Amino acid sequence: MTKLYFVRHGKTEWNNQGRYQGANGDSPLLPESFEQIKALADYLRGIPFAHAYVSPLKRARMTAQTLIKDLNETIPLTIMPALREFNLGKMEGMTFTDVAKHFPQELHAFRHEPAAYDPRKIHGESFSQLINRAIPAIVATVAMDRTGEANLLYVSHGAALAAVIQSLLGTPLAEIRKDGGLTNSSVTILQADGPRLPFKLLDWNETGFLPEPPKPTDTI
Repeated sequence: MTKLYFVRHGKTEWNNQGRYQGANGDSPLLPESFEQIKALADYLRGIPFAHAYVSPLKRARMTAQTLIKDLNETIPLTIMPALREFNLGKMEGMTFTDVAKHFPQELHAFRHEPAAYDPRKIHGESFSQLINRAIPAIVATVAMDRTGEANLLYVSHGAALAAVIQSLLGTPLAEIRKDGGLTNSSVTILQADGPRLPFKLLDWNETGFLPEPPKPTDTI
């Protein structure tokens, strides 16, 4: 079986401030994130990763590069544009409080009712658009595993990964938020018997290895 390890990037300054970053906003990782990534590396140590794939955004690239360095392994790393975070349009750079004030319907649907989310007002990306760009790219990486036993690593973003992982599991769009969000520096593990969907969930949003319990702002 191919195993897929999905890692959300480390916590950033905007995460700490409660701001949406999306596909175009970006901010540096906090110093504490490097301690969390080291703890994640200790948790994953000994797993022979065949390849790593990462979103092009700096916060994800820095997380992936730091994680591979802390693992002290030679792991090929490929930038995968399909792993980019949601384009949140006008919401990007805004605080959660301001988004709730100016775009209450969009925010509620985005976080609680994905099937009702209409991003046209904010000039953002829909769930279907994100899923349609990401799923084929991930399935293609599984198809490239000729051994059927590879461990593959993906480093991306909270909102995008929650939607993509649930879609890989065959979860209907309306239920994509049923297991909640993903925490900074967390790992979610799936298993695939070839590139045919659905895949199987082994572990969701594992954070037990982190030095301290996650804060509310660590999960989206």
